Amino acid sequence: MQMWQKKYTFASQMTQQYALFFDIDGTLVSFETHEIPPSTILALTQAKANGSRVYIATGRSPIIITNLGAIEHLIDGYITTNGALCFVGDEYVCCQPIPREDVMTCVADCQEKGNSLIIVGRKDVAVLDPRGDVDRIFRQMLAVKNLEKAAPLDVVLQQDILQLTPFFPADYEPLLMARLPQCVSGRWHPEFTDITANGADKGKGILAMARHEGFDPSRTMAFGDGGNDTSMILQAGIGIAMGNAIDDLKRQADYVTTSVDDDGILNALRHFEVI
Repeated sequence: MQMWQKKYTFASQMTQQYALFFDIDGTLVSFETHEIPPSTILALTQAKANGSRVYIATGRSPIIITNLGAIEHLIDGYITTNGALCFVGDEYVCCQPIPREDVMTCVADCQEKGNSLIIVGRKDVAVLDPRGDVDRIFRQMLAVKNLEKAAPLDVVLQQDILQLTPFFPADYEPLLMARLPQCVSGRWHPEFTDITANGADKGKGILAMARHEGFDPSRTMAFGDGGNDTSMILQAGIGIAMGNAIDDLKRQADYVTTSVDDDGILNALRHFEVI
């Protein structure tokens, strides 16, 4: 315990207060351990005690946000499915479904080509996995839980669809997106992308949360590592790329911290005097 306290010390003078927005995979949660590093838990606990707010901004749907137990009590609100569904407690802040015609175009394309696809409805998730890509990447590599609770496709298609996650190489993405005029794509993995309705992204989620919660958008700080984090890195008052982030995100960020496994969040919060 003494070594812990010696390694992680915090400023005793007046600290800065922000609304803090965190991506999950590769930002809060390590790709190596599938856990939140102890230094991150400590840093968020201190930031919250100092008066900052803590929000999640993820491409995950609520049903598969299962890896935040260590900090759940600190979280003030959620931006999920890349901004398509935002909520605080039981109250929706915003909900932007994908137009029906674009949903059906994407589903038909994946079925025709035999590509895997995750369909996120307002209530349930459906999984088409003819090649085993969802199992290999989501269950095995990312340790995503609850996908075994997936509902049949026809059940989910009766709901508002908030996000589509098709699996295909990046060079096919512009070809499909040209057929989905009412959608945007946010790729954070080389093998799949997240598709949401136009106007739904993490950056607009920050603005929606600011209106709902009553804080100044300029007093926000966003942390991310992937392509789907670009909008919030640019929207936030301070955009921070993790050391393990893609190069394009690092170029657009205001600050690049160390990696998720090298105390990246703690180091950035100390740098900006949040803790």
